[in-house]
Amino acid sequence: MVVETMMRDKISYCEAARQFDVSNHHRVADWERIYLMEGPEGLYIERRGRGSKGRPPKFPKEVEEDLLKEVQRLRAENAYLKKLQALVLERERHQKKK
Repeated sequence: MVVETMMRDKISYCEAARQFDVSNHHRVADWERIYLMEGPEGLYIERRGRGSKGRPPKFPKEVEEDLLKEVQRLRAENAYLKKLQALVLERERHQKKK
């Protein structure tokens, strides 16, 4: 109503703030910007505080199962390579002693 009156009567932000008892004329400017960009429906959206980042999106079941299998395979491969490296180091120690 404030923005529509301001546009209809061609009054300034300060004058509109005074007429409608709004504490800050910058708020009226923000309302006008929202009204022009999104229309009157945009003024009904709650805009106070920080926006919620929300939870990260969930993967589809198939993708999640594939990722879990890949992690398990990589862990097993990592364990195998650690044991192999330990065996190689042990063999090198034996050869140095001889």
